Amino acid sequence: MTDPVDLRLLAGRRTLVRVTEDFPMLGCIAYGLIDRGWNLIQVRPTSLCPLSCIFCSTDAGPRSRRRQAEYLVVSLDALVEKFEEVVRLKGPRGIEAHIDTVGDPLTHPKIVDLVQMLRDIPGVEVISMQTHGFLLSERLIDELDSAGLSRINLSIDALDPDLARLLAGTPEYDVRRILRLAEYIVKNTRIDLLIAPVWVPGYNDSEIPKIIEFALKIGAGKRWPPLGIQKWIAHKRGRKPRGVKEMPWSEFYARLREWERKYGVKLVLTPEDFGMHRRPQVRVPFRLGETVEARVIAPGWLKGEALAVSRGWAVTIVGVPRVEELLDQRVMVKIIKIKDTIVLGRLAV
Repeated sequence: MTDPVDLRLLAGRRTLVRVTEDFPMLGCIAYGLIDRGWNLIQVRPTSLCPLSCIFCSTDAGPRSRRRQAEYLVVSLDALVEKFEEVVRLKGPRGIEAHIDTVGDPLTHPKIVDLVQMLRDIPGVEVISMQTHGFLLSERLIDELDSAGLSRINLSIDALDPDLARLLAGTPEYDVRRILRLAEYIVKNTRIDLLIAPVWVPGYNDSEIPKIIEFALKIGAGKRWPPLGIQKWIAHKRGRKPRGVKEMPWSEFYARLREWERKYGVKLVLTPEDFGMHRRPQVRVPFRLGETVEARVIAPGWLKGEALAVSRGWAVTIVGVPRVEELLDQRVMVKIIKIKDTIVLGRLAV
């Protein structure tokens, strides 16, 4: 068993929605499954996060200002059952289950059980996970290794402790401990390690080369690339550090190629580097612009949103002034956006 996480403390004043078997597992960005038409299926068992990174694209963590609810999938059986359905659509082999969230997967109290359940599914050959590692321990790493986790994409944004703490927006964050755990993963487990810093211009420019050197020094990336450097992008509902301007893609890739030559490591990555390829995608049972009946089942992830179910799918209703008045009500919703398997709607006038 892993160490318990105080879920209420992480949720703060926000509503903690416990996702049961009555909730659809497709359609919502904040929990469940996302299918983008690849052999990789995103698995999101929780939206909670212990950190409040100053550059977070999803405004996660205790200091969130835009969220009104957090989601925790308590019915892993329902989540895995739906995952199996998607796997059957995509084909019998070569599937990757990628556990990522709009928070941190390690906030789920049964994350080891989830990894084991996914590992037992025929056709699943890779199980990867994205985390900042704040909740990692040697014991948890060993448990994830035994359960069959293939790769950890570990976000380390600076080696300097003070800067790392500033970027994490969390006084308790100690990057020195994370670095020791990164080395532990490489030396003591079968789990592959990819270090994935977010490059925030004006903050950690000089840290990126140091992170590259660290990853190569400890031997990260035995099966997959050792590094996945991410460009900071300004998101409408994310956090924007003061004074930061988004770097042009041309400059970003030019610098990556410069470091590739200097360090002899591939940094400009493609889906093929991870064995990703196109596969059939789950068909969304809605048409853009149509109006459907839906039942509101919970507050939405962000303020002004409600979570509803229609045709067995989750639909996020945006632009809702008083969410509490709609709970358990049936409403008419106009579908305004379908992105892969994520569905948004507005209340029909």
